[in-house]
Amino acid sequence: MFSKLFTAAVLLFSFSMAFSQSDTGQKINTKLIKVNNKIYMLQGKGGNIGLSFGNDGIFMIDDQFAEHIEQIQEEIKTVSEKPVQFLVNTHFHADHTGANAVLAEAGTVIFSHDNVRVRLQEMIENEKKKIPQEILPMVTFSEDMTFYYNGEKIYVFHVHNAHTDGDALVYFTKSNVLHTGDVFFNGKYPYIDTANGGSIMGVINALEKAKLLINEETKIIPGHGEIGSYSDLQKTIDMLTNTYKKVTVQYINKKTEEEISQMKDITQLYDNEGYGNGFITTEAYLKMLYNEVAKERSYIEDNDEKNRKALEKIEQMKRERNEKQKN
Repeated sequence: MFSKLFTAAVLLFSFSMAFSQSDTGQKINTKLIKVNNKIYMLQGKGGNIGLSFGNDGIFMIDDQFAEHIEQIQEEIKTVSEKPVQFLVNTHFHADHTGANAVLAEAGTVIFSHDNVRVRLQEMIENEKKKIPQEILPMVTFSEDMTFYYNGEKIYVFHVHNAHTDGDALVYFTKSNVLHTGDVFFNGKYPYIDTANGGSIMGVINALEKAKLLINEETKIIPGHGEIGSYSDLQKTIDMLTNTYKKVTVQYINKKTEEEISQMKDITQLYDNEGYGNGFITTEAYLKMLYNEVAKERSYIEDNDEKNRKALEKIEQMKRERNEKQKN
């Protein structure tokens, strides 16, 4: 499973490389955007990178692909010549951890949730192509951790079974900037890695948890997409909740996965705003919702069946007791 996921990510990157270079072979474009104070977002061919610059050094969130790290480093040097001292991986996918080994060899200390290291270790063991051990985070945590760096408190916390089973969100408390990793795709349908512990309800719960920390002035660096706001986060929660409910109704009405994947009226409001133009198409998103609903309903239906059998057994015991009393 992990081998297939890693290979798919590499193939996706190779495809992007082929179609993103110019005829002259120029490097893929990167874009460094100031978010707030000394916090920046760096966009390229992978998940959005977060960067904190200051007197202590450089604090980095995610690092895209190894093939891209040289250009990323060049962008970073336009702001600071200091080294990247700390790196937080928001989850294990290759477009967020691919350059780990390069940075580790340069002296960067890598942090992540426990499950990120577990997933990466499994990749190393299962991949035919050799993956360097240096890709592994050096420090892991189970729930949360705090950095005091570049003049502010940086709160890193785990959200359970959201995009994956090892997601971390990073909140810069002074700058009021939140990096969500792939728990939040801004303006696009999300990819939820259900094969590796992700779930739509986990994503919704994670975003609700994030709302408790932030406010309407918070700027949000999403895993993919442009810089977001509190209202963008709320819009995504509403989108996920509404479409999930609609698919649930259709599932209860015995509609098949194929039938539901073609019901564009479920997502029409969001399709009109371009949500289906990203990596995840409308059809793929609806199929993911169907499978999530099927899992949830299977659990509910299984419990209902167990309760029905228990009630039947109780009724049988009552009848037997009544028969004994009569005799």
